[in-house]
Amino acid sequence: MTSEEVFRKFVPEASVLYCVKLYEKLRFEFKIKKARQTKFGDYRYNPKTNRHTITVNNDLNPFAFLVTYLHEVAHLMAYEQYGRRIKPHGTEWKNCFKQVTSPMLLPEVFEPNVLNALKQYFKNPKASSSSDPILYGILKQYDEPSDKIMLKDLPIGTSFIFNKKTFVKLEKKRTRSVCQEITSKRKYLVSDLAEVVIIEP
Repeated sequence: MTSEEVFRKFVPEASVLYCVKLYEKLRFEFKIKKARQTKFGDYRYNPKTNRHTITVNNDLNPFAFLVTYLHEVAHLMAYEQYGRRIKPHGTEWKNCFKQVTSPMLLPEVFEPNVLNALKQYFKNPKASSSSDPILYGILKQYDEPSDKIMLKDLPIGTSFIFNKKTFVKLEKKRTRSVCQEITSKRKYLVSDLAEVVIIEP
């Protein structure tokens, strides 16, 4: 399967050739991963092999997949332009993210509500699209129907299933929640981005 065929399965049609162009120009390893609970994608550089690797989750809708892909490409660009001592989501990355996404901020690529939310988001991009509640909420509208919801949306005291275990949400932290596993009584810090299934009372 060619890179063009791969991207055509995951991103809006009008963005396919642009995604391929970035892949061929920057020469990184690209992997599509099964859904991960705590992240949509990531970027890594291996100094031993001098290889850049970008991964994106396979369960994202086309708009979220494209935004995540460009987010990670921006990390690679920032690394190559500024080196490894910059902050992961500092000014350098924000500038690269704006630069690489700007050609795609078009009505041919994104639905109007997504496009408007992205334009607002890029006034000051955050570490993740999920950190911007307006953009994240709009992107989620295009997901396939699911009985899962984000842990951050659960009230304190709610029981839920996560990774085939049953928990109760005890306390909200900054980006995580303290949850107690029912059987063992052990407490865990779970990312608020985790998708869980509520246990109805």
